[in-house]
Amino acid sequence: MSAPRRSLAARWAQLVAGFLLWGLAIALMIRSGLGLGPWDAFHLGLHRLTGASVGVASIVTGLVIVVASLPIGIRPRAGTLANMVLIGLFVDLLLPLVPPAGGALAGLAYYAAALPVIGIGTGVYIAAALGSGPRDGLMLALALRTGWPVRRVRTLIELSALGAGWAMGGTIGVGTVIYALLAGPAVQWGLRRFGVLPAAAARDAAGAAATRDAA
Repeated sequence: MSAPRRSLAARWAQLVAGFLLWGLAIALMIRSGLGLGPWDAFHLGLHRLTGASVGVASIVTGLVIVVASLPIGIRPRAGTLANMVLIGLFVDLLLPLVPPAGGALAGLAYYAAALPVIGIGTGVYIAAALGSGPRDGLMLALALRTGWPVRRVRTLIELSALGAGWAMGGTIGVGTVIYALLAGPAVQWGLRRFGVLPAAAARDAAGAAATRDAA
C-alpha cells in the first residue's frame, strides 16, 4: 500500500523547514570564526573582484548555475527560486541569535554541529519534491549522470568553488577546508536518511516500474 500523498501546504512547510536548518548551519559556520564556506568565500571573492554586494554575487551565481545546468536537463522550479531567497533571509534572522564562538575549540564545535544540520536540512527540503537549489540541483544531476556517489560530486564542486574564491581574494580558513571536505558526506547521509539519494531513488523507481509491468 502506497504512502498517502502529502498536501502542497505540507510540502511547502517541509521545504521552508529545510531552508531554516540551512540558515542555522550557515549562521553557526559564520559565528565559528574559522573561515567561510567555499561558496561564501566565492561570493566574497566575486564581490571584491566586481564591487557587487555579496548578496547580489550570491544571486547572480545561482542564476548562472541555473542557466549552465539547463543543457544537462535541470529545470528550475519553485523550490529553486525559494532557495535563492529564503536561505539568505534565515541567515540574517538567525545570526543575531547565535553568539560568536569563544575560541578555536568552540568554533570547531560549531562546525561539528553545522555539518549534520546541513545534511538533515538538505534531505528535508529535497524530500519536499518542490525543486532543489541551483547548487544542489547541479550536484544531483552530476551524481546521476556520472554514477559517482553524492559525497564525491559535492566535494569536487565545493573544492572548485573554494579554489575560485581563493583566487579572487575570498576569506578562507580551517573551517573552509573542513566544510569543503565533509559537506559532501554530510549531504549524502541526509539524502539517504530521507530516501532521496539519487542512486536509491533510481532503484526505487525501477522497482516500482517492474512491479507495475508484472501486475
